[in-house]
Amino acid sequence: MNTTETAHQTRPYDLVKEFVIALVAVAALTVVLAAVFSSPDEKPITLASWAKAAPGDFIATSAAELAGTSTSAAYGAPYNHVPGAGQKLGPLPLQRWAGVRSPIDPAQDFVIGPLTAAPQDPALATALATYRAAAPDQRHKQAASYADALSKAPAGDSAKVAPGDYGTTPVLTARLLDLARGGGLDGTLLTEGGFYSSDYTRPLLFLADGTYLADQATAQHLTGNQWGMMNETGNYPGQAWLWLYTFWYQVPPYKTSTNADALIWATMAALTVLLAAIPFIPGLRSIPRWSGIYRLIWRDHYRRQR
Repeated sequence: MNTTETAHQTRPYDLVKEFVIALVAVAALTVVLAAVFSSPDEKPITLASWAKAAPGDFIATSAAELAGTSTSAAYGAPYNHVPGAGQKLGPLPLQRWAGVRSPIDPAQDFVIGPLTAAPQDPALATALATYRAAAPDQRHKQAASYADALSKAPAGDSAKVAPGDYGTTPVLTARLLDLARGGGLDGTLLTEGGFYSSDYTRPLLFLADGTYLADQATAQHLTGNQWGMMNETGNYPGQAWLWLYTFWYQVPPYKTSTNADALIWATMAALTVLLAAIPFIPGLRSIPRWSGIYRLIWRDHYRRQR
């Protein structure tokens, strides 16, 4: 129990009671408003939702993984060894210097491995055995032919692909689609050998190799040429603190460079050093004093001094 004193009287004041009432009122208001307006967040995109919403894109991406032509397959460090891959800063191969720290073989990790771990019918077991017995060049050629045929099929429909020598690719990709639709692929790619799973690298790479995830990002104004990421959907053009970085992606030569990430990192590092060095640069450090802006900001102080 606290008391509030004035020049004329003293009266009791229950601070704890007021705090409890305010807490209960705010909590109740929060619950009501959350129930009415909900959250603007979109539902998470999973491999299962991708397979259900865009089966053609899922199968085409699976074929690209088997062909070794997907973005993940050609990414280089830190996922795989690809000669010449990775961003550079001039002659400095920064990405390759980091080395392969999260080894990923897209064909094995995204397609063959999950299918091997899943229940197998005779057709799938035969297809897997045939795939393993084939030479790597033959596997890639057949998968690439199937991916090309899918791109020419009406609406990318695998049922309308022109006849050709595709080997086991149609069976493998169709079974992977079934596995993904049932939710089994999400669990398989998240397996880390422990009770908790928090490494989403593989499912995210697989998703990013297709066009479905990029289409969702474009619809929410989240792509690089739309100023990039945000925590909540619908807050275009993004968060102000990110503009320092995303601005550079909109202008040449960064806009068209294949090494944009490395170049922008170096640019921001140089600008940060310049900002930190301002107090030590003659002339530049005197601009605030010459401009007199400080007098406008502290005008009340100088008025009292006068």
